[in-house]
Amino acid sequence: MSNHSFVIDADLAQNAVPGDTLELTGAEAHHAVTVKRVTVGEQLDLLDGQGLRLSVEVLSTGKDFLSASVLRRSQEALSEHPVTLIQALSKGDRDLQAVESAVELGVLAVRPWQADRSVVRWNAAKADKALAKWRAQVRSAQKQSRRAFEPEVIELANSKELAKSIAAEVGSGALVLVLHEQAEKSVSLHVTDWLAGAHPGQKVIMIVGPEGGISDTELAAFVEAGALPALLGQHVLRASTAGPAALVLIRHLLGEI
Repeated sequence: MSNHSFVIDADLAQNAVPGDTLELTGAEAHHAVTVKRVTVGEQLDLLDGQGLRLSVEVLSTGKDFLSASVLRRSQEALSEHPVTLIQALSKGDRDLQAVESAVELGVLAVRPWQADRSVVRWNAAKADKALAKWRAQVRSAQKQSRRAFEPEVIELANSKELAKSIAAEVGSGALVLVLHEQAEKSVSLHVTDWLAGAHPGQKVIMIVGPEGGISDTELAAFVEAGALPALLGQHVLRASTAGPAALVLIRHLLGEI
């Protein structure tokens, strides 16, 4: 079984080498000692969120304190084609369910989208708190899945802002897919065709609409910006399911799983 994982400050982890002693304090140490019941002699993984993994052995613990000796240091490679999930706000926390699963399955960035048909609305007073909730969910899923990279949570976008972002991403060579039940071409065919000419570092971005679907106006604006409608399968999936399902397929086609 893999080690429990906790997040460490990137500056603290940057120069750590086997034999060094590191101190973990604050909320992460409290979670390790009080919630996970970490004990002296146990091995853990400390992650900086940027691909660095430090395997350590616990030397001592306190209420909000943990010291550990570094055993191994490894740097994971970033995906050759990072995948971003743009998830429409959805009721019943289905958007957060999608984000949680997508992080566990390997997405490298997520962005909330205020779609025309989103029942949930983030006003100015609510946006900061809601975005913090997304970031907390991402970090929790990252640690649970033992991932060395912490996915980025990009600020909320409305449909007009999203169309502008799509144009910029397509201009840099990204493949932007709008998951849509009326699309004529499948996700698989779009990805396969794109890969034939793609260069390392170019992204794959998938857009998932709310429960009420993506409006015709939104779809037309996204397509005009360079996005491609893509069919995931013969059934219509929930907002919480479509993104993770597409992510598994995309990463398989990219040769990552």
